[in-house]
Amino acid sequence: MRSFLRATATAALVLLAATPAAATHGADAVVAGAAAPAEEGADRDFTIKDPRITESSGLAASRLHPGVYWTHNDQDAPLIYGIDSRTGETVATLTMKGVGTPRDMEAVSIGPDGDLYVGDIGDNLDGSWDHVWIYRFPEPKRLGDQTVQARQYDVTYEDGPRNAEALMVHPKTGRVYIASKREGGGGLYEGPAKLSSAGANVFRRVGEVPWVTDGAFSPDGERLALRGYFSARVYDWRNGRTEGDGTSPGAPFQGQAESVTYTADGSALMFGSEGKNSRVVRVDVERKDEARPSGGTGAGPATGGSGAGAGQGEQGNFTLGVLVLGAATALVLGGKRLLRRR
Repeated sequence: MRSFLRATATAALVLLAATPAAATHGADAVVAGAAAPAEEGADRDFTIKDPRITESSGLAASRLHPGVYWTHNDQDAPLIYGIDSRTGETVATLTMKGVGTPRDMEAVSIGPDGDLYVGDIGDNLDGSWDHVWIYRFPEPKRLGDQTVQARQYDVTYEDGPRNAEALMVHPKTGRVYIASKREGGGGLYEGPAKLSSAGANVFRRVGEVPWVTDGAFSPDGERLALRGYFSARVYDWRNGRTEGDGTSPGAPFQGQAESVTYTADGSALMFGSEGKNSRVVRVDVERKDEARPSGGTGAGPATGGSGAGAGQGEQGNFTLGVLVLGAATALVLGGKRLLRRR
């Protein structure tokens, strides 16, 4: 299944390359248009160099170790990796114990208590599992390879099983939210005020979202960024709900766009993707008094910020994305149906 999805993502890039803009400037130029200027130091564009990380599917900025980002593969091993954004090298490999064998880890987030929350929430068969899991453990005070004791929480949805790839912990309330992923859009689900390991934690639907592959709250808790394959949106967050249609941050176009997080200081969004030697791209966010709503609607969500040339970059990326969205989505969904019939 994952090999097929990677193949369809490649096909989408081939289609993208065939468009006039890509033929003129090249795919790398399209991505670079949305990125902040490269410079020395942490929290800039970087490449994940660890050969073990081939399906980076979640991203969270460390609160204890400046410039370090936590990620994980979309796989069944209980491993979390800490990547130094200055070098792209792995500086910590965490092995979770006290949990079962993960099935489809898709997201990672950090709560106000300093705990890492890992969402084992994927379901490629769109509702074949009656429950999914969240794993939780304190962010290690020291870097390096180590085993961490994690708690496991069972998760169900009030309206039945579903596939999801985005898990976000609010940085003030500690409440956990999940965004489901479906054809034509999904739902935003709110967890209980406190997770319990004694029984199932029922998540209830509180809003609608586009096709979402990851999300993140801003450090002040006042914005929610959601991304999809071709675009992203940032929404104002008020009283536990999104407000308005959101704004566009100028997300880069990435082949298998799977992750997003804010930098620890909230000055930028970091966009990641799957694949060997995958690239994480920084996009500076606008100040609130500068942000302007974007009328575009994409296959995925969008955010309220921009880096140097980012607004123009995503507008071009979005236009190109629309051209290939239909073909790429048809390939992916058609392949899923074919594989389910086998």
